[in-house]
Amino acid sequence: MKFYLNKMRGGRRERPFFGWKDALWSWFGAFSGMATICLLSAGWFPQNLLIVGSFGATSVLIYAAPDSPFAQPSHVLFGSIVSAAIGVACYQGLGATPLAMALAVSLAILAMQLTHTVHPPGAAAALIAVAGEESVHQLGWWFPLLPIGLGCVIMLVIAILVNNLARHRRYPLYW
Repeated sequence: MKFYLNKMRGGRRERPFFGWKDALWSWFGAFSGMATICLLSAGWFPQNLLIVGSFGATSVLIYAAPDSPFAQPSHVLFGSIVSAAIGVACYQGLGATPLAMALAVSLAILAMQLTHTVHPPGAAAALIAVAGEESVHQLGWWFPLLPIGLGCVIMLVIAILVNNLARHRRYPLYW
């Protein structure tokens, strides 16, 4: 029992230092990515279709933590699409029920781990597919491709362009 409880204490860890230059690059990337998503959504898509809550978390990863494995393109794209598809399947099979929501998130995590594409906002996309508004449900099997897939591609292109403008950044680390 003591060993079990000691595991919860954690250890000392050095916090990474983020200077103001790095913070400004992160801001610029996040602003550019979300502005592009929002402008495209307002101009070409009904009901702000491209604006999905999970994209906020994706922005944190690809612009503020581009070295993270969770921020790499294969994780962002495939983790999000697979998770959204699982969410659609759970909604279509069980409706917007608590069981469907729990299954969507947990099965998305399982699938991302098994496919080596873990992207935490992917689990949010799965939950949104179940708990989202009627406009999300009306998309059905299109939801993983549009808005999730297209939005991820747009944000990844901008992340590649912006992150590589800074001399100290390199993105992606791998595909």
